[in-house]
Amino acid sequence: MRIFLVEDTRDVAEAIIEQFARIGHAVDWEADGEAAAATLGETAYDLVILDVMLPGRSGFAILRHLRSIGSTTPVLMLTARSEVDDRVSALDIGADDYLVKPFDFRELEARARALLRRRQGNATNLLACGDICIDQSARTVRVGQREVHLTRREVTLLEILASRPGRVFSKDDLLDQVFGYDEEAPSFNAVELYIGRLRKKLQGATAQIVTVRGFGYQLVPHGSS
Repeated sequence: MRIFLVEDTRDVAEAIIEQFARIGHAVDWEADGEAAAATLGETAYDLVILDVMLPGRSGFAILRHLRSIGSTTPVLMLTARSEVDDRVSALDIGADDYLVKPFDFRELEARARALLRRRQGNATNLLACGDICIDQSARTVRVGQREVHLTRREVTLLEILASRPGRVFSKDDLLDQVFGYDEEAPSFNAVELYIGRLRKKLQGATAQIVTVRGFGYQLVPHGSS
């Protein structure tokens, strides 16, 4: 999952980034409203976490602009203002959820997962392809009854592939979703390395990661490639 965080309080932003990075998600951060609006006009994200009170342009203004250009990216609003009118206004102009500061990071994670489930059309935190099952809440993977021990980035990569079985993801797609802008730019070889490790760890599963030469990778049940 690639997240765009717009938050001008550094310690809050750093804590959120650390929390999501710990479970393998890439987070890009911007503190200024005008700069954030420009980034959202150029880059696609799986989720936007958007503070209301920002320098340059308010979170409400950014959200209005995002919806006016037809973006359906899920937006979770953050604010220290708990008035009902503020929450209603945010939801009415296109926010998908609203969280009042201070908040518990477990709730933030759970709300983020719920928004992503809704976007992917899933009713639970479980993703499955063949006998591969990913628990997005616990960040665990099983092949049949066997638990498979993966690194956080391996889980994230498998999660991306399993979110749309059969879809071909290019190396660019995977790099964008697994690594944030602020990290040292990895090479395409890094994707090949992670794919190779995943294939070894998933041996014996009834689904496989297939290389579509010249295009990328897809996760498909056996017999469907």
